[in-house]
Formats: sequence, C-alpha cells, structure tokens
Amino acid sequence: MSNETKTIPNTTSCATTQPAMVKKIGNITYRVWAHFSETSTETMEDKIKRMLQNEVQQLMESE
Repeated sequence: MSNETKTIPNTTSCATTQPAMVKKIGNITYRVWAHFSETSTETMEDKIKRMLQNEVQQLMESE
C-alpha cells in the first residue's frame, strides 16, 4: 500500500492552472486542487499568523 503524496499538473479545462495533489490511500485515490483568491490582500503568512492568534486567544478565554 502506498501513502505517497504527489503533485500533478491540472488536467481540467480551466483557464488557469491550479496546483493539484494526489494521494492514494488503500484503493481510493484522492485528488485535491488548491484555489487561491486573485483579489486577496492577505498573504498566506498573514493568514496563518491570524489563525494562530485567534486559536491562542480562544484557548486563553476557555481557561
């Protein structure tokens, strides 16, 4: 059984190429495409920092 993750080119008829990942688990192959907003003003780093800050704040409030 292979649990190898591979990045493959998008073979759909979309006008833009989107990154895709394929992972096979047992007899099932999962294909996942990533979609990014072209109008976003927040970088991925900013988003991760914001999510971590929100999670820490929630943890502190629940204590």
